[in-house]
Amino acid sequence: MTGGDVQETGAVWRVPAVRALLAASVLGFTSYAATLSALPSYAVRSGAGVAAAGLVTTVFLAATVLTQVAVPRLVARRGLGPVFAAGLLALGAPAPLYLLGDSLAWLSAVSTVRGAGFGVLTVLGSTIAARAVPESRRGEALGVYGLALAVPTLAAVPGGVALTLGGHFPVVAWLAAVPVLGLAAVPALVRAVPGAVTQASGQPSGPAVRASLGPSAVLLVVTLAGAGLVTFLPIARPDGLVATAALLVFGVVGAVARWGGGVLADRVGSRVVLPPALLVGAAGLAALSLGLGSDVAVLLGAAAFGAAFGGVQNTTIVVAMARAGEHGTTTASAVWNAAFDAGTGIGALAVGVLAAALGLDLAYAVLAAALVLAVPLALRVTRPR
Repeated sequence: MTGGDVQETGAVWRVPAVRALLAASVLGFTSYAATLSALPSYAVRSGAGVAAAGLVTTVFLAATVLTQVAVPRLVARRGLGPVFAAGLLALGAPAPLYLLGDSLAWLSAVSTVRGAGFGVLTVLGSTIAARAVPESRRGEALGVYGLALAVPTLAAVPGGVALTLGGHFPVVAWLAAVPVLGLAAVPALVRAVPGAVTQASGQPSGPAVRASLGPSAVLLVVTLAGAGLVTFLPIARPDGLVATAALLVFGVVGAVARWGGGVLADRVGSRVVLPPALLVGAAGLAALSLGLGSDVAVLLGAAAFGAAFGGVQNTTIVVAMARAGEHGTTTASAVWNAAFDAGTGIGALAVGVLAAALGLDLAYAVLAAALVLAVPLALRVTRPR
C-alpha cells in the first residue's frame, strides 16, 4: 500500500498504518514526556545548579540527533521492524537505572542510551504518518499523529514534574520504562506500513537535506524557546501547582494547534500559518518575561506559546517534506526531527546559561526576540515554488 491508495476523504486515523503506528508510538512518547521536565528538577533537588540542570536534557537530545541522522540508512540495511523495535527497547529498558544514582554524570549516561532510542522513534513515526496518506492530506495526517500522541503525554510532562517535586521520582523512572510494552505492536506495524517507506529510493540525500534545512531552522528556533519553557518554568515556580498547570495548558493548546495547523495548511497553504504563528509565540514569551511572578501571565503566556509551538511544528514538517519531494520524505523527516531535538537540547543548556546571567525573565525576552527574527525566514521557505 502507498499513500496514493488511501482515499482522499474519510478519517485519517482509520488508515491501518496510522493505527499501528500510534499503538507502537504512544508508549514511547509517554516515556520521553515523563522525564523531559522531571529530570532537570530532580537534578536540582539533588544538588545541581540551575545552569547545569539542563545538561541531562542536552545529552539526551544530542544522542537523539546523532541517531536521527543515521535512521534512514539503518532502515535501508536492517529493515523497519528491527530498527523500530530496537528504538523502543533503548528508550524504555534503561529508564529504571536512573534510580541507581543521582549525579549528573550518571543521569546523563542513562539519558544517552534513551536518547538514541527516541531518535529512532521520532524519524520513523513522522515518515510513516506522512507516507500513509495522499500528499494533499499530509498536514492532517501529521496533525492527527501529533494530537493522538499528545493525549497520553499531556499528563506525563506536568505529572512527571509534580511527582518529582513531591519526592516521588522513582515512580517517574518506572513509568519511563513503558516503551518496552510497545514491542508487541511492532509486527502489526510492519505488516501495515507502506512498502515504499522501507525501500531505498536510490536517490541522493543531499538535495533533500538542503531543501529541508530552511523550515527546519525555523523549527529549531521555536523548539529552543520551548526548552526554556518546559525546563526552567518548574524551577522558577517551585511551588509546583502553577508550573504544572502551565505545562498542561502548553501541552493541550500545542496539541490542538498542531492538528488544526495541519488541517489549515492543507487548505490555505503554509504561508498563511507559519509567520503569524511565530508572532503569537513571541507574544506568549513576552508575557512570561513581563509577568513571571503572576499566575495569570504565566498561564496566558504558556497558552500563546503552546499555540505557536503546535502550529510551527506541523507546518514546518509539511513544508520540509514538500520541498524535499516524495523520495526525500524520510531524509526530510530526519533533518526536521534533528532540528526539533537539537533546538530542545541546545535550549535546555543555553537558556540555563542565560537565566543564570540575566535572570529567567530576561532570558524569555531574548527568546521572544529570536522568534520575531525568524519571521523573514518563514516567509522565504513558504514562498510558492
